[in-house]
Amino acid sequence: MAALSRRRRPLDFWPGFVDALASLLMVMVFVILIFVIGQFVLADAVSGRDRALTRLNAELAALAQTLSLEQSARERADARIGELSASLASATRERDALALDLQGAQAALDAQRTEAARLGADIAALQRLKAELEAEAARLASALDTSERGLKEQTELSAQAIAQVELLNRQLAAVRTQLEQLNNALAAAEAAARDKDLRIEELGRELNLALAARVQELARYRSEFFGRLQAVLGKRKDIQIVGDRFVFSSEVLFPTASDEVSAEGLVQLTRLAETLKTLAAEIPADLPWVLQVDGHTDRRPIATARFPSNWELSTARALAIVKFLRTQGIAPQRLAATGYGEFHPLDARTSEEALARNRRIELKLTSR
Repeated sequence: MAALSRRRRPLDFWPGFVDALASLLMVMVFVILIFVIGQFVLADAVSGRDRALTRLNAELAALAQTLSLEQSARERADARIGELSASLASATRERDALALDLQGAQAALDAQRTEAARLGADIAALQRLKAELEAEAARLASALDTSERGLKEQTELSAQAIAQVELLNRQLAAVRTQLEQLNNALAAAEAAARDKDLRIEELGRELNLALAARVQELARYRSEFFGRLQAVLGKRKDIQIVGDRFVFSSEVLFPTASDEVSAEGLVQLTRLAETLKTLAAEIPADLPWVLQVDGHTDRRPIATARFPSNWELSTARALAIVKFLRTQGIAPQRLAATGYGEFHPLDARTSEEALARNRRIELKLTSR
C-alpha cells in the first residue's frame, strides 16, 4: 500500500521548467550578444568603407579639378597660338601692302635720283666745257703774250698787229665772260642738285610719316568698328575677335556645304552692314579703307558640281557676303572677297572642335 501511495503522488515539473527556461534565456542572451557584436563590427566596417569612399571622392574631385585646369590652360594656349598665327598673317599682309606702297615711293625716288644723275651729268659736261674754255683762254693768253713780245721787239707796229691784238683781247674777254657764265650755271646746277637731294629726303620722310599716320588712323577706325560690331552682335562663342580680324563661325551664316546665307546669317549681316555704314560716314574720304571678307573651310574635302574643292566654297561664301553688303548700301570699292580654302587653319588638330574653329568667315578693315 505504501508503495502504491508513493506511485500515485503527483510529479513536480517546476524545477525542470525553470532550468529549461534559464537555459533558453542564456541562449537568447548569447545570441543577442553575438548579434550586437556583429552589428558593431559591421557598423565599424561600413563606417571605414564610407570614410574610404569619402577620401576617394575627394581625390577624384581634386584630380578632376586638376584635369579641368590643365584642359583650360591648353585651350587658352591653343587660342593664343591661333591669335598669334592670325596676327602674324595679318602683319604679313599689312607688310606686303606697305611694301607695295614703298615700291611706289621707291619708284618716285628712283625718278628723282635719275633726274639728279642727269643733272650730275650736265654738271660734269659743263665742267669739261669749262676746262676746255680755260685751256683755250690760256692758249689765247699765251698767244697774246707772244704777240706782245714780238711787237715789243719790232720797232714799228703794223695795223695788222694792232688789229690782231685787239681781236685777241676781245676773244679773251669773250672767253672770260663765257667762263663766268659757265661758273654761274655750274653753281646753279650744283645748288639745284642739292635742292633735289634735300627734296628727295624730305619726300621720303613725308612718305614714311604719311604711311605711319594712315596706318594708325586705320587702326583706330578698325578698333572702333570691332567695338561697335561686338556691342551690336553681343558676346557669342561663335563670333570672336582674333588679332585684327572679326571671326564668324561658318555655321552662324551658312548651312553645311552651301554658300546661301541662312536666316540667322541675314540677321547678323544686316547688323554688320548698319554698323559699317555708320562708321563709313565718319572715316575721311581720302583714307582708302576696304572691308576684306575672307572665307575659310576645314580640311575635309568637298567635290560637287558647284564646288569642286574647298577653294570654290570659301570664295563663294566670301562673295555672297560681299554681294549682300552691296545690297545694303556699302560702296563696292570698299569691299573685297578672298577664299583661302583649308590652307590657313587656326587649329591644326583633327578633332571636331578644331575643325569647327577652322570653318569661319573673317572680316578685316584694311587699306588698298
